[in-house]
Amino acid sequence: MKHYIKLLRPKDWAKNLFLFIPSFFAGIFFISKDVLLLAAGFVAFCCVASSIYIINDYRDIEDDRKHPEKSKRPLASGMVKKPVAIVICILLILTGIAIGIMIDHSFKFLFVVGIYFFLNLGYSLGLKNISILDILILASGFVLRVKAGAIITNTDTSEWLIIMTFLLALFMAIAKRRDDILLKQSTGQDMRKSVKGYNLDFLNTMLGLFCAIIIVAYIMYTVDSKTYIRLHAYRLYYTSLFVIAGVMRYLQITFVQQQSGSPTKILYKDRFIQLTIVLWIISFYVILYLRDVVIFKNYEILH
Repeated sequence: MKHYIKLLRPKDWAKNLFLFIPSFFAGIFFISKDVLLLAAGFVAFCCVASSIYIINDYRDIEDDRKHPEKSKRPLASGMVKKPVAIVICILLILTGIAIGIMIDHSFKFLFVVGIYFFLNLGYSLGLKNISILDILILASGFVLRVKAGAIITNTDTSEWLIIMTFLLALFMAIAKRRDDILLKQSTGQDMRKSVKGYNLDFLNTMLGLFCAIIIVAYIMYTVDSKTYIRLHAYRLYYTSLFVIAGVMRYLQITFVQQQSGSPTKILYKDRFIQLTIVLWIISFYVILYLRDVVIFKNYEILH
């Protein structure tokens, strides 16, 4: 059974938490109805994403067998048979569609999920072999998750939120490609065809560039007058400390430890990254969600 569970890549489901970002940034995260709908949307996205993972693994069996880590995947190792994987893939797609229809009868959510599916299907069928386009598609998947979350809760997404999501996803995708280059240098084999369009100098330059842009974009978001008017919170720039610390730590993992191959693995195992995320969430929560409590108490004291 564990091989079938592993086939779904449940560790990668953490990426679908991006559905919750719009409501959290809008200050409406704790509305019970929205939380339940977002949870259902999360499940739907997990089903569709897992179906894509199966398709990707099915097509990459031979290439994965050359990879020190990917060779342990259920299809590459032979622990799950191809026909069984296909049946599971179809069931996941149907389940995702069914949940999507129940969540949003206007089919807007399902439309975004459909774009995500076909974009990543194209990625699995060959677009991933085109350098630069491969990381752009990966980053677009995170933006689509944010858009899907906004549709579920009927929340407006600011241009800053979309930009930061896209930049952060690009940053992590570039770090992952850098790890592929290091594997190529140590093994002498291309782990993916798109690696031929990259080298360390190019990827190092891109990492430095996007690192700077991400930090500047986040700070600009926190001090933007539109953000203040929309959220009525003018101390959000304090949270920049944890964003900067998180980005610096990711760079340290990439350049010093040379272990940026899996962003989700870093998320699950690196205590420093986990701490910065928790502190960022707490600080954002205090500034955005508790301000009304503080204001109300001050009002009571004065009157």
